Amino acid sequence: MAKLFLSLHVLAAILAIGPITVAASMFPRLARTAPTPETPALLHKICRSYAYVGAAIPVLGIATGAALGVLSDAWLVVSIVLTGVAAGVLVAVILPGQGELLEAGEGAVTGEERRAAGARLAMTTGVFNLLWAAVVVLMIVRPGSTTGV
Repeated sequence: MAKLFLSLHVLAAILAIGPITVAASMFPRLARTAPTPETPALLHKICRSYAYVGAAIPVLGIATGAALGVLSDAWLVVSIVLTGVAAGVLVAVILPGQGELLEAGEGAVTGEERRAAGARLAMTTGVFNLLWAAVVVLMIVRPGSTTGV
């Protein structure tokens, strides 16, 4: 059962987090430079949609950890915390920031305010991506692992 959970966990991570990191990274620049608003709106929709799919990642990860008997290992606890922080950044900052930039494209915000909001969003997206990179490293290295890796 552990192999099934692990396979599903890795597949969910690849299929959900990959599109979110790419779409979220592209969004700030395209929100400024896209010739039509459809492209940034599509990227925002991708981020929102895959965020729902991404909810399966920690569920499957915890199921895998339980099946392997490693739920109390420090590397897994840190990974869970970093995953929670990344999810919080996505839901509380990135998705609302994208929505605000899309709305700003329709009117009442100056170009300077829009550039500043885009820069903040780009920085936050970078932090989001770094959090996921740290989780991936922890999943591969697994400090204290007895597998010899």
